[in-house]
Amino acid sequence: MKRVAAKKEEKTIAINPATGEVLGSFPINTVEDVKKAVEEARIAQPLWQALPVKQRVQHIKKCINFLQKNAEKIAKVISQDNGKTIVDALTAEIVPAVLATRFYCKNAQKFLNDRKLPMGSILFVNKRSKIVRVPYGVVGIISPWNYPFSIPYSEIIMGLLAGNAVIVKTASETQCVGHILKECIEAAELPPHIFTYINMPGSIAGDAFIEAGIDKLFFTGSVRVGKYLMKKASERLTPLVLELGGNDPMIVCDDADLYRAAAGAVWAGMQNAGQSCGGVERIYVDRKVYNKFLTILKGMVESLRVGNGSNISSDIGAMTTKRQMEVVQHHIDDAVKKGATIYAKSKVNSKKGQFMPCMVLTDVNHDMLTMKDETFGPIVGVMPYDTIDEAIALSNDSYLGLTASVWSKNRSKAMKIGRQIKAGAITINDHLMSHGLAETPWGGFKESGIGRTHGDIGFAEMTQPQVIVNDILPFARRNFWWKPSDQRQYEGLKGAIDVLYAKGVSHKMKALFNLSKAFLTTFIRL
Repeated sequence: MKRVAAKKEEKTIAINPATGEVLGSFPINTVEDVKKAVEEARIAQPLWQALPVKQRVQHIKKCINFLQKNAEKIAKVISQDNGKTIVDALTAEIVPAVLATRFYCKNAQKFLNDRKLPMGSILFVNKRSKIVRVPYGVVGIISPWNYPFSIPYSEIIMGLLAGNAVIVKTASETQCVGHILKECIEAAELPPHIFTYINMPGSIAGDAFIEAGIDKLFFTGSVRVGKYLMKKASERLTPLVLELGGNDPMIVCDDADLYRAAAGAVWAGMQNAGQSCGGVERIYVDRKVYNKFLTILKGMVESLRVGNGSNISSDIGAMTTKRQMEVVQHHIDDAVKKGATIYAKSKVNSKKGQFMPCMVLTDVNHDMLTMKDETFGPIVGVMPYDTIDEAIALSNDSYLGLTASVWSKNRSKAMKIGRQIKAGAITINDHLMSHGLAETPWGGFKESGIGRTHGDIGFAEMTQPQVIVNDILPFARRNFWWKPSDQRQYEGLKGAIDVLYAKGVSHKMKALFNLSKAFLTTFIRL
C-alpha cells in the first residue's frame, strides 16, 4: 500500500501483492470525518437501540443474501487484494461470515434477554434484581489486513445486533476488501449513520477514534499498537477489546495420528502464507516419533504449490506486504545464524510478486526470534521433547498466549495437557479453526490481548451490564434500616446475621424474633 496526492485529496492505492497490478484508489478520511461520524452515530443510535431485536435481526439477515449471491466475487476480491488463495478466502473468510450471521441472528435475543438474579439474603426478601444488557452506544472497530473480511464482519454484526452504531476502519493494505465489506453491510438497509466506513492510516486511526469520543474500541493488530491504544484509552477510560499477536505452540504426543498432525501443521502454519495470529509457529514433538513426524511434514511442505492465489491450483498465495516479508526473512536469518537448519522448503511457482517459500526449521531453540516472537509467515520451528511436562513448559515459555493445540488419540489425556497451557483457545487434534466457530469466544492470555470477541462472551462485550433492583412491597413506607435509628433497628440488623450463622436453636429463634420486629417497621407510616 502507498498513498499519493490526488488533486486536493489523499488516496490509498490498492496493489495486488501477487502481480503488482493496481486494483484501485480510495479516498482517505480525515480526523474531522471521524469526529463527525461519531457525532452523527450518537444521534442516530438511540432509535436503532429502541427497535425490537427481531427487527434488527431482519435487517442483518439481508447480509446473508448478499454473501450467498456474491461469494465468488468476494473471494476473488480478497485473493487479489490480500494475496491469499481463492480457496482460503472462501474457507476462512466467507464461510465463517455466513455461519456467524446465522448464529448471531438466531441467538441475539437470547444473549440480550434480561437475567433474573436469585435472592442473596433474607435481609432483602422484599427485593428482586435482574441484569439487563445495554449497548455501549457507538463502538469503533479497527481491523487488520490478514483476514480483512471475516474479522471485522463478525464484530460489525455483533455490534449492530446488540443495538450499537458501528464505525469501522479496515486496513489500508486491503481497501478493495474493505469496500466490498461496506457494500455487504449496506445491503442490510440500515438507518442512516448506524454504520460508517472509514479509510485512514492505522498510525492515526486509534487516536482519531478515541479522541472523537468512541464508547468502546475493538482492535485487532500488533502487541505494540495494542499497548499504545490501551495507554491512550486510559486518558478517557475508554473500554477496549484487544486481539493481539500469537506465537502459538502445537504439542504432538507419541500416540498422535502423525499424518493428521502433520497435515494440521501445514494447514494452520502455512495457509494465508502463515499470516495468522492463531496459526502454528512452534511444534513440540515427542522424541519417540520426532523423526517420523518430520519425514511426513517434509513431504507435505515440499509438495505445497506457492503461487498466484487466483489460480485454483495454488495452495499458498502471496504475502500481503513487503514489510512483513522483511520481518519473516529477518526471523529466518536470525534462526540460521543461531544454528537452525532449514529442514524442508517448498518451491515458489512465480518469479515476480510477494511470495515466500514455506519452511520447516529444525535445531531450533527459544533464543531464536521465530520461537519467541510472532513471525507471521509460512515458517514453523520443530523441537523434540522427552516428557509431557517439558512440552507444557516449552509451550508456556512465551509472553504471548493466543492459541495452542494438543495432538493425541487419547482425548482425555490431550484435554488434561491442554488445560495446563496458558492460552485463550485450546484445540484437540486441530488448530486455528476455532476462530471460524461463531459459538466459541476468541481472545488470548498474557500479551495476546484482553477481552473476547465471538460467541456469547464476545457478544456480551458489545453491551454493558446494568442491574435493576425492584422493591416488591410497594405499600411499604420504608426499609427497616433507614433513619431514624433505634434499638429495635440495631437488634434486627444483628438478628439478620445471627439467624444465618449463630449456633443453637434458641439463639436463632431469638434472632429471628428481633429481625421480625424490626422488619415490621417497614409497614409503619412515616
